[in-house]
Amino acid sequence: MTLSVALAGTDLIGQARTGTGKTLAFGIPVLQRSVGPEDDGYDALPAGKPQALVVAPTRELALQVSNDLKLAGSDRGIRVLTVYGGVGYEPQLEALEAGVEVVVGTPGRLLDLANKRALDLSHVRSLVLDEADEMLDLGFLPDVEKLLSKTPSSRQTMLFSATMPSAIVALARMHMRSPMNIRAESSYENATVPATAQHVYQAHDLDKPEIIGRILQADDADKIIVFTRTKRQAQRVADDLEERGFAASALHGDMAQAAREKALAKFRENKLRVLVATDVAARGIDVAGVSHVINHTCPEDDKTYVHRIGRTGRAGASGVAVTFVDWADVTRWKVINKTLDLPFDEPVETYSTSPHLYTELSIPEGTKGRIAPEKPREPRESSRSSREPREKRDGDRPSRNRDRTRTRTRSGERLEGAASPTAAAVETTAVVEGDGPAEGEPRTDGASRNRRRRRRSRGGAGRSAEGAGSGAEATADAPAASAGAEG
Repeated sequence: MTLSVALAGTDLIGQARTGTGKTLAFGIPVLQRSVGPEDDGYDALPAGKPQALVVAPTRELALQVSNDLKLAGSDRGIRVLTVYGGVGYEPQLEALEAGVEVVVGTPGRLLDLANKRALDLSHVRSLVLDEADEMLDLGFLPDVEKLLSKTPSSRQTMLFSATMPSAIVALARMHMRSPMNIRAESSYENATVPATAQHVYQAHDLDKPEIIGRILQADDADKIIVFTRTKRQAQRVADDLEERGFAASALHGDMAQAAREKALAKFRENKLRVLVATDVAARGIDVAGVSHVINHTCPEDDKTYVHRIGRTGRAGASGVAVTFVDWADVTRWKVINKTLDLPFDEPVETYSTSPHLYTELSIPEGTKGRIAPEKPREPRESSRSSREPREKRDGDRPSRNRDRTRTRTRSGERLEGAASPTAAAVETTAVVEGDGPAEGEPRTDGASRNRRRRRRSRGGAGRSAEGAGSGAEATADAPAASAGAEG
């Protein structure tokens, strides 16, 4: 329906559910209106300046669209460049300098390169906004408007979206010239794919891994995508399935771009059976042979639900969509169910042993949620007394009972060696009693220096001894003091 309008150069708005071939609907007109190096009139164009711009909300979707355009335009030698964040600038800058005809990218990196004047958009003839509603949800509309302002007003603009929020309508009115609206369905209530069998179960969070493991072994199970609400959930579910023996991998924003592309490539090449992804990371997934979509957590809204289950049942194929609803998400699910006019207002309480789970999803009897033997757990010591003493490590606190090393005498002179606790106690006792040096031994602390007063003992013995000593010293010093006064 859109080809004749798009090939004529008219602005258009295409609204259809996901998986209906929207990429070729704008891809063919974009390639047709672009002049390749082998076409007549190419030499008269500015060398290497992009003639078409396709904006996508996620890196995965940008890569998918770029691969489709490369394949379709390979016979004419049209060069297609994919631009997105998370990777280095150098390869993208080199490709832009060498020259390209079509640029496909995400809003952030496209605007960054345009602001650096590495990406010249002044010669763009065709501009495409793919999955515009998702760009609205991710907050990319301000960047999209800045990109539109850098392109010629005479361009052809094509906007494609599964839903049409008011903000997207306002964007179209502001930046498009009398666009033609083409809708594949008569109403949004029919946005879900009819060929997809939908099942909604109320399941306990701790039982979900076991249920998913059994669904993976259903008779018609092939490639399966599991959707989670958070990145941490995606990684945890993927690790759990891998430990159960299934070839699974996570796909979320915390992964490096190279790791995300590697996981997606393995999934396409049937080296992975299960892909556990968040909504944003899986936005551009268009993989043939996805038989099941499992919503590990209830979607946030009806649009998210439509996009999730749209990964299966694509291009007329059949598929299965299973949604788990927690007890806390029942109200949210009822809103989604009413909006989409689905017959699942009361999700069925389901466990991994429920008979209807096997019947409805064609799971063989006796199937368990594990195909690899469970790893034995290491025994844990129950009592502290049975543990062997560990070796001393750096950073441990010193023992309170260790011998202290004495480094100085009372007069300040340095000594070497360590004093035992017994010797230290003996020395302390001698000082408390007030005994001076032994008879015939010289004083080490100076004759003119008074002795330091010591703490009195609790019984008063130290007090009398100390008083006696001080009195003797006062008598001995009296003649010296009077002599000094006379002098």
